[in-house]
Amino acid sequence: MHLAHQQLFRKLDEHGAIVVICTGYANLTQKHYRAAHTSYPLFYYPLEDIKHLSGEQFIQGLKEEFPNLKKIVVGYDFHFGHKAMQDTNDLQKIFEGEVIVVDEYCVDGTPVHSRIIRTFLRDGEIEKANSFLGYNYSVQGYCIKGQGLGKKEFVPTINIDIKDFLLPGEGIYATKTKIFDTIYKSVTFVGHRQSTDNNFACETHILDEKIEEQIPHTIQIEFFKKLRDNKRFEQHSELKKQIQKDINMTKDYFAKEDLA
Repeated sequence: MHLAHQQLFRKLDEHGAIVVICTGYANLTQKHYRAAHTSYPLFYYPLEDIKHLSGEQFIQGLKEEFPNLKKIVVGYDFHFGHKAMQDTNDLQKIFEGEVIVVDEYCVDGTPVHSRIIRTFLRDGEIEKANSFLGYNYSVQGYCIKGQGLGKKEFVPTINIDIKDFLLPGEGIYATKTKIFDTIYKSVTFVGHRQSTDNNFACETHILDEKIEEQIPHTIQIEFFKKLRDNKRFEQHSELKKQIQKDINMTKDYFAKEDLA
C-alpha cells in the first residue's frame, strides 16, 4: 500500500473497491493492516485459489462477484491469468467495460515498487522507504520477556516479538511506539545483541515515561530515522554511554520535527 498504489485508488469513484491478490510473501503491509491506508473496501483473493484460472475465467469470476462491475483500474505492469501470461492489452480485449491503465509512478526519478521499498528497509534507509510509502513504516508485535539487563544495567526496554513484518536493517532508530491508544516517542534497537547474548531482538525504550514491563497487548512501532548501525561494545559501561547518546539523538530529532 504505497504511493504507486494510491495513484490507482485515485481513479476509483465512491463505489470503488480494491481487489488484493494474496501471494503469501507480502511483508510490508500485512493483510488486515492494509485498511489503514485506504477508505475503500478490500476484497482478498488467495493466489493459490485463482492461479489456475485463465484470464477469461478470472475476469468472469470478478463479474460474477461484482455484478455492477463497469471499470477496472490496474497498473502498467499488471499481469493476470494462468502463469501471469496476460497483460493490460489482453485485459482491454477481455473486459467489456472501461479499463484504466495507470503509468509508472516515480519519486525523484526512481520507480515506486514494493521490491525497492524492501531494499531501502533492509539497508536501514527508513526515510527513503517512508517517502515511497507515503507514510512512516510501522510493524506490530507482542511484548515478550527479554534478558532483564535493560532495567538493571542500562535503560528499561520493551521487547517485542515481530512476526510476518519485514524489519528494517540492524541498527538504532528514532521511533514512536503505540501501546493501547497512547503513542510515545521512543528509541528502538533492531538486531543481534552483540554486546550481550548475541540473540536477535527488537526492543524499544520509551522516552521520559515509565511503562510497565509486561504489556499483554499488540504494540506498534513507527520508524522515522536510523540513528546508527548496530555495533559491539567490549564494556557495558561503553554501551550505557552510547545508549544515552542514542536517547539524546532521538530527543533532538523529535524536537526538530516538532518545530518543523
